This record gives sequence, C-alpha cells and structure tokens, in this order.
Amino acid sequence: MSGGGDAGGGARGTEPRQVPPSAYRYVRGERLPVEVLVYEMDPAHLDDYLRVDHEVWTLMEAGAPGFDHVPFLSKEVWVDDSRPGRVTIVFVWESMDAWMHVGAERYQARLQAEFERRFPHPTRLVAAWHEDAKMGLHRVSRFERR
Repeated sequence: MSGGGDAGGGARGTEPRQVPPSAYRYVRGERLPVEVLVYEMDPAHLDDYLRVDHEVWTLMEAGAPGFDHVPFLSKEVWVDDSRPGRVTIVFVWESMDAWMHVGAERYQARLQAEFERRFPHPTRLVAAWHEDAKMGLHRVSRFERR
C-alpha cells in the first residue's frame, strides 16, 4: 500500500525494515506500451464476462496469427467492489508493433463477434486510458515480490 497504512491488519512495528534484494525483483528502463480498458455491465453477469473474456480476448489474442509467442507480456483484470459490474483490463504489450498487429481491425472484428456470441449481454466501454493518452501510456518500471 503506497502512502502508509497497515495492509496486514495487525501491529507490526512502526519503523520500515530493510528489504533484502532476494525478496523482490525491480526492473526499470522499460518503455512498454500499456492498454487500459474499463467496462461496465450488469453485475449479475460478471462471472460469465470474466470467463468469456479469458477464453476469447486473452487466449485468442495470446495465440494471434503471425506470432510464435504470446505478443503481450501480461494482462490483468481488476474488479471494483465499490462499483459492481465495473471491470478494468490492463495489457502490457511487448511492443507497439505487436499491439497494432493484434489490434488489426479484421482480427478484432472476428474476436468481437466470437465474444458477443458467447456473452450475449450488454457491456459498455466507459474508458480507454491509452486512447486518452494518445497511445502514450507506457510501463517504465515494475517492482515484484519474489
């Protein structure tokens, strides 16, 4: 938790401890394109949405034609308990070229049709942070616990 607070819920002292480098991985100097999409839907359909999103968007983009590997480094899906039915999807792409290849209109139309066939409920795109940033949103570092 950035900015303080006790994320563990119990008394753990008041002074920060030295964290050994073996406890984490820190990578900097990246400049990887990030795609962020925020959707809203009826909360009653959230579990189905998450399943179909994985089956169609995650797996079919991971296996996109023209690649012998997954063209994105990670995909995270976040839900907002304060806004039931809101889902935020974050992709980190290996390159802008890979993203644009997978994002080709014809391939995306095929995936959208498959998604709509499997998930016949309305969804609404409420934000696309990468578009608001004119495709200039990039991951430049990451800190991961080992």
